[in-house]
Amino acid sequence: MADMQSGIGPFVGIFLQLHGWSSGLIGTAMTLGNVAGMLITTPIGGCIDTTTYKRAWVIVPGIAVVVASTVILVSQTFWAVALSQVATSIAGAAIVPAVTGITLGIVKQRGFNRQNGRNQAFNHAGNMIGAAASGYLGWQYGYVAVFLLAALFGAITIACVLMIPPDSIDYHAARGKEEDPESQPSGFTVLVKHRPLLVLALALAAFHLGNAAIVPLYGLAAVAGGLADGPSFVATTIVIAQAVMILASIAGMHAAERRNYWIVLLLSFLALPVRGALAFFLSGWWGVLPVQILDGIGAGLQSVAVPGMVARSLNGTGRVNLGQGAVITIQGVGASLSPALGAGSRNGSATDLHSSCSVDLDCCRF
Repeated sequence: MADMQSGIGPFVGIFLQLHGWSSGLIGTAMTLGNVAGMLITTPIGGCIDTTTYKRAWVIVPGIAVVVASTVILVSQTFWAVALSQVATSIAGAAIVPAVTGITLGIVKQRGFNRQNGRNQAFNHAGNMIGAAASGYLGWQYGYVAVFLLAALFGAITIACVLMIPPDSIDYHAARGKEEDPESQPSGFTVLVKHRPLLVLALALAAFHLGNAAIVPLYGLAAVAGGLADGPSFVATTIVIAQAVMILASIAGMHAAERRNYWIVLLLSFLALPVRGALAFFLSGWWGVLPVQILDGIGAGLQSVAVPGMVARSLNGTGRVNLGQGAVITIQGVGASLSPALGAGSRNGSATDLHSSCSVDLDCCRF
């Protein structure tokens, strides 16, 4: 699912630039998609809590991603691209809580930590292999090959989901209502009344506010200083981080079993200040390895700890997937503001770097 989920999303900026789009117009279209995804994640999580068609929330968005990618290849008008980005973001927002709900419904609370850890390890492996394969195919055969790869993985994803027997999913357990399955789930007010959930969401928003801008600004500095080649530099950052995330998610799963999620989340937070300091003092290829290893540690541990903490904290409310969506939305706000905050810095600012660098921010984000 990992490679299919974003379609040709990582390549959109470069693809549109080759078709004469300015970096500002590319950023606007992609921002519309990101904002739509953030706004819809919470209500989609609520819908997934109440539906018994959990598998459809993976299948339909998967089809939508493939169709949206086709639109970009066929038409490069602004609104066609913008709407395709909105559709891709909404589909991606639905898939994450849907898979969480299916997992919880199959293995219930007792088995969720271990199965979610396995899920995340395979997810990061898919991202790593998908990025490498897409980069190679795009280089050798063009963007149509990237789309065909995403469509192929989309078909495999749908086939795998259809192989899950519907009666193997306990739809009460999937929304965190095992103890009293006949009662109605709590309303949306659970989001504002549940203080641990609010603290978790705000902590993650603060983390991503500091974390999300590091790779784009670090890449701009390295390329502008002639210390690295843009495409190979960016590809390397993805592969290193995702490879570490595989190991970190497995380690986080075992740590949560022996202790609890709190220590796993704390370790992920501690990786950020060290990563920021290394990114400041190291440049070019010398800094890629430690900076991205720490990114992989933080993201890999959180991919296990955050869903687990939400599922355990909201168990009994019937709103586990609503909570998952709300946390994703709030941390997404922090991640979205991070590049703007980083670009506003005058100490080696991205604004100064961008004026002397041919690689735009969207390319470096990929």
